[in-house]
Amino acid sequence: MGAPYRADHVGSFLRPSELLEAHRAAASDPERLRALEDRHVLRVLAKQQELGFELFTDGELRRRNFMSDFTDAVEGFNFGDEVARSWQAGGAGGMAVSSVAGVVTGKLRQLRRLTAHELPFLLAHSPGAIKMTLPSATQFPAIAYKRGLTDRVYPSHSALLWEIVPIIKAEVQALVTEGVHYVQIDAPRYSYYVDPKWRHYIKTEMGLEPDAALDEAVRADNACFEGARRAGVTLAIHLCRGNNRSHWYAEGGYDPIAEKLFGTLQVDRFLLEYDDQRSGTFEPLRFVPRGKTVVLGLVSSKRPQLESRHDLVRRVEEAARQVPLEHLALSPQCGFASTMEGNLLSEDDQWAKLRLVVETAREVWR
Repeated sequence: MGAPYRADHVGSFLRPSELLEAHRAAASDPERLRALEDRHVLRVLAKQQELGFELFTDGELRRRNFMSDFTDAVEGFNFGDEVARSWQAGGAGGMAVSSVAGVVTGKLRQLRRLTAHELPFLLAHSPGAIKMTLPSATQFPAIAYKRGLTDRVYPSHSALLWEIVPIIKAEVQALVTEGVHYVQIDAPRYSYYVDPKWRHYIKTEMGLEPDAALDEAVRADNACFEGARRAGVTLAIHLCRGNNRSHWYAEGGYDPIAEKLFGTLQVDRFLLEYDDQRSGTFEPLRFVPRGKTVVLGLVSSKRPQLESRHDLVRRVEEAARQVPLEHLALSPQCGFASTMEGNLLSEDDQWAKLRLVVETAREVWR
C-alpha cells in the first residue's frame, strides 16, 4: 500500500475553451492541440501543487472522455451506431444520450499502449507522485455491446469482458513498472447493482443474472490488478453513479453490494460517491476490511455551490464510526470532466472545491 493521501481527487479537470476548440479541430492542426495540451497539463500540475496535493494527474486533458485512452488505442469500436440510453438529469427529468464508448463491431486489436500519449510527459514534469486512471474492463460490455452487431464477433457480454481484461491488466503492470505510484480503475457500472431499475436492465436488456454478473465483474477487475502490487504503490477503484455533464443515471446506497464488493476487490483504496442522498448511508462501510482506505467523495463535482467545511468534518466523523479515521480520506465524489465538455461549473469553482478538500483534510488529519 502507498501513502495515505488524505486529500485525493478522482483525476479529471475542466478543459479551458481554447483546448476544447483545439480538440474539435485536431484533424486539421494536431501540432497546435499537442502544444496546448502540454501547456495546460503543466498549468494543472502547478495548480495541484499550489493547493497542497501530494499526488498529481494531468487532469485527463488529453482524453475525449475518461475511457478514450482505451477506445483510441484499441481497434474494433464503431462510433456510428451507438447504444442509446437514458440519464437522469440531476433530478430535473431524463435526457437521452449515446454511449461515448461507441459499439464493438469488430475483433478487438490493441494498436498501442493505452497511456502512451500521457505518461512520458507526466514522468518528466510531475512535481510528485503520479496518479493514472484507467476505465474498468466492466465498462465496455455494459455500454458497448449491441445485439445484432457485437454478437457477430463476441457471442456474449462475458466473452467481450475477458477479451478486454488482459489489455487493462498489461497497462496496469506497465504503469507501476515505469514508476506510477497510484493506479485507479474507474468502475461506474457497479452502480447498476444498487439501483432496481438497472438491475432490471441487466436482466431484460443484457440477458444476465445480476448477482452472477456482479461476481464476474469483481473477478474481472481483480484480474486487471494481478501482478501489479509493489511496495509504495496504491491500487484503487472508483465507483460512481454517473457524471456526464453534471447528470446521473443511478441511485441507491452500497448496501446490496457492500459485503461482496468491499470484501473481495483486491485494492488498497475505495473512492466512493457520497455527495448527496442518492448514495445512501455510511453503514455499508462496516464491511470494508481493516487496513483498506475509504476515500469519502463528499464534495460535489456536479454543482458550483461550495460545501461547508464544518459539514464535511461532521460527515467524516460520522463515517469514522464505521471505518477508523486513520483509514479514511477525502475527495470530490467524481472527476470534474468525465467527458471532454465537463460538468456545469466554472474552473474557479473546481479549484475552490479542491482547495476545500485539502484544507478540510488538514483539519481532520492534522
